[in-house]
Amino acid sequence: MNRVNILFFLILGFTTVNAQIHEIGVFLGGSNYIGDVGPTTYIAPNEFAYGLLYKWNKSPRHSWRFSYNQAKITSSDLKSNSPGRTQRGYNFENDLKEVSLGLEFNFFDFNLHDFETKITPYIYSGVSYFAYYELFYISGGQREDYRNGALAIPMVLGVKSNVFKNIILGVEVGARYTMTDNLDGSNPKNKILSPLKFGDLNSNDWYVFSGITLTYTFGNEPCYCVHK
Repeated sequence: MNRVNILFFLILGFTTVNAQIHEIGVFLGGSNYIGDVGPTTYIAPNEFAYGLLYKWNKSPRHSWRFSYNQAKITSSDLKSNSPGRTQRGYNFENDLKEVSLGLEFNFFDFNLHDFETKITPYIYSGVSYFAYYELFYISGGQREDYRNGALAIPMVLGVKSNVFKNIILGVEVGARYTMTDNLDGSNPKNKILSPLKFGDLNSNDWYVFSGITLTYTFGNEPCYCVHK
């Protein structure tokens, strides 16, 4: 967490030197997981998620976005509509800590130096790296093997508006397609634990963050013109 904070403020300090407009704020919401344990509902937040957010607005249509989020993900076979999963009765929890960097695109112009109320849908994608626990099951119970990390592709859809002069409120849902199939303990990487694998071993896990963003804008008015 300390390293993430240092990186966050270094980025902020560097970009403040440039004549651009910035946003800094928080994400608050919930998390859910989609995989081999429990229900497969796409948007069903059941745990608290929170994080920090920074945007460097390069034009009224796009901005670079950096974020740090963390959450617990949980799921239970007993809440699934699949008879096979319900009979199996597995449940798990995992702890996720994620950093993400990418590009946010606004569908409509969102010039933050025009103080009239504006609203626009937006999309965001890039690359995420997250830390999690490698899990496995013995006698129906969850066990932790070791801490690991993996990449994910974020796919975020949201709507935002400047509710006050320097305050932007957004509502978003962001799915992450991960490069691992073991957020839930179904596919442990430890070869010794290979006999304990179950589920669809050819499909990676997903996790979803749903919630609100609240950011404060600051910085000099940028020039969006093209110099010849």
